Amino acid sequence: MTILHLIPVGLGESAPDRWLPQAAREITTQLRYFVAENAKSARAFLKLIGTQVPLQDITIHTLKADSTPQDIRSWLDAVPADQDLGLVSEAGCPAVADPGALVVAQAHARGLRVLPWTGPSSIMLGLMASGLQGQRFAFHGYAPVKAHERDAQLRAWESVSHKQQQTQILIETPYRNKAMFDALLQTLRDTTRVCVASSLTCADESILTRTVAQWRKTGAPDFDKKPTLFLFLAS
Repeated sequence: MTILHLIPVGLGESAPDRWLPQAAREITTQLRYFVAENAKSARAFLKLIGTQVPLQDITIHTLKADSTPQDIRSWLDAVPADQDLGLVSEAGCPAVADPGALVVAQAHARGLRVLPWTGPSSIMLGLMASGLQGQRFAFHGYAPVKAHERDAQLRAWESVSHKQQQTQILIETPYRNKAMFDALLQTLRDTTRVCVASSLTCADESILTRTVAQWRKTGAPDFDKKPTLFLFLAS
């Protein structure tokens, strides 16, 4: 039976042996077929870990915004019965906050075995290290771009956080980190705890949790143009 391997990709520039188990690396080096969110970054990932198959002989299907279920089914059907394939994201774990879930759904529908490999997920790593509520949490992806819509949404999430004691998790485009940080400090209550987790698993990793009032005194951390996760929990 063909296996769809869900293979995590690093969150930044750090050695693969820090974030990908040896068994997963060994499997990945043998695969000839992949579905990837970005073919260029997928080739860079494969070059980093090394492959037993020449890169030019590896098939990589790009999962685009307009990829249809029919496209995905054709990719899966093209894999020989004696071969497996891998699913990779641009960064982190595939199918979590990632369009790869569409591929996994089609794999299940076609009776393929789905095998997830452990690896870095910024959502899980940030939550683990935040000291916030790990029993109840919600990941929202990106907040609205327009300031008034963003601020209204942050207040709504804070209200839910307070009522349900639920950690709220979101991301932002790296160049907009400061704008998001400022919005959190201007919008949330003084006692709400905010965690800023940047460059997870990398040499310049930074994970800091403080109340809004404390953040106002210390100012923003060094997260300029760095992949950053924002988490908060209202008391």
